[in-house]
Amino acid sequence: MRIPESELILNPDGSIYHLNLKPDELAHTIITVGDQDRVAQVSKHFDTIEVKKQHREFITHTGTYAGTRLTVISTGIGPDNIDIVLNELDALANIDFESRTIKKEHTALKLIRVGTSGALQPDIHVDSFVASEFGIGFDNLLHFYGNTEEVFNSDFTQAFIDQTNWNPNNSRPYVISADPDLLAQFTSEDIIIGVTTTNVGFYGPQGRVLRLALQDPTLNDKIAAFSYRNKRITNLEMETAAIYGMAKLLGHSALSLNVILANRPNGTFSADPKESVERLITKTLEMLVR
Repeated sequence: MRIPESELILNPDGSIYHLNLKPDELAHTIITVGDQDRVAQVSKHFDTIEVKKQHREFITHTGTYAGTRLTVISTGIGPDNIDIVLNELDALANIDFESRTIKKEHTALKLIRVGTSGALQPDIHVDSFVASEFGIGFDNLLHFYGNTEEVFNSDFTQAFIDQTNWNPNNSRPYVISADPDLLAQFTSEDIIIGVTTTNVGFYGPQGRVLRLALQDPTLNDKIAAFSYRNKRITNLEMETAAIYGMAKLLGHSALSLNVILANRPNGTFSADPKESVERLITKTLEMLVR
């Protein structure tokens, strides 16, 4: 079935609308970062760079590292941008732009998020690394799509709702797991395996108070105290669960790697966040191609 121009929007040069990329400019192994400046921080390690593109907050570099073709792309902040990026990355891999039809053979992409995060447990120190075994989404992105029962962990979700006395006025949380093979690939003594919440904002949704009062000032404490089958919630950020959900629905593998810049219960922040991010980037690249 042909996909109409209003649904699959292409630029005059044949690139996809937001990312400004053509299919041959995308590698099948992709590092996603939130910060635009972090794209160059990753690609400076590449042996070669063949593509540099930018449109709005979406910057893409494609090249090779240790013989492996890689793409690094900035997503911006939040689940709404993940909806754009994941759909368009999938379209680049799995839709024929000439005929506007879905390709008969599916191409599975490998997605590794390299991001920053805040710890919810006092023993997870700043500058440490967390790989997200599960993502818990507080956003409503995935609820707009069908077949989510195939990817949601309903028992985990219900336990979270019950233990935190979740406000029914908020979107219903959802729990999605990382790709097990990617998680195994990035298992290391200096990487904590954790559970990550994906929040819909940086201030109120993450329990920060400047001038506005919170609906539930104890929510972070409830989240930190949560336990399900000996798993606790380690950290919070704004993209992981959305990436996991979109990736699974589209038939791709995904893993979120986080460097802890803030420890919320201890009130501490990294003394050198740029250096900590750099350490996570180099470790990610090394483990990706080993």
